[in-house]
Amino acid sequence: MKRIRKLKVLDKKKISNNLLRIILTGNDLKDFPENEKGGYVKLLFPKSKINGEEFFQRPYTIRNFRKSNLELDIDFANHTGNKGLATRWAYNAKPGENIIISGPSSKPKARENVDWLLFVGDMSALPAISTYLEDLSKNTLGKAIIEILDNSDKIDLVKPKNFEIIWSINKGGVIENSDLVKNVYSLEWLKGTPYVWVACEFNSMKVLRNYFQSEKKINKNEMYISSYWKSGENQETHKKIKQKDNLIWNK
Repeated sequence: MKRIRKLKVLDKKKISNNLLRIILTGNDLKDFPENEKGGYVKLLFPKSKINGEEFFQRPYTIRNFRKSNLELDIDFANHTGNKGLATRWAYNAKPGENIIISGPSSKPKARENVDWLLFVGDMSALPAISTYLEDLSKNTLGKAIIEILDNSDKIDLVKPKNFEIIWSINKGGVIENSDLVKNVYSLEWLKGTPYVWVACEFNSMKVLRNYFQSEKKINKNEMYISSYWKSGENQETHKKIKQKDNLIWNK
């Protein structure tokens, strides 16, 4: 496990109806690297008594880090109706409350030496997609399809001027009602070769992965595709399923 840091909640901000930002702080952030925005940390929740080993681990995107103030921003999507361990914690957290994290780990780089970029994700991927868009060069061409739960989730995103944002609303957040895959199927494909970045629910991810590889003939090296969660499963089960699936995919 990476370096364990003991932090506390400094503040919380409602970004939209279904996106909550928790601002963490603490002296353990003094050696936290400044260039890990878009990477991730793991929130650690003790399974019983804190013994340094027995934790439930929940990975979350580093939305921002302000070294001068030792402030770390983590955004929590309410895509499971506050039922997830970390989501419940975030929505109930009070300033001054303690939390243990580990990390950071770096994010995979999005290739820019291609004709255009395509980002696809649900609410769980919105923080990560936001960081990618902020860091792209101003002339980058591309599209992002983002599934949200409510019109209020259409937050302002810093992006290149030639980047189109397509919002897909899934009221209630039920995976069976998701139009994310349909919107990808109906997307007007730009000219040239894209780099494809996808992060969403496991079953949707598998459908999209097959589509991009079989129908659009996208090489594995030209895409990053991952599941951030699996409907009906906790993180521990999802992790095992994901590892097994990755072994097959990477053969």
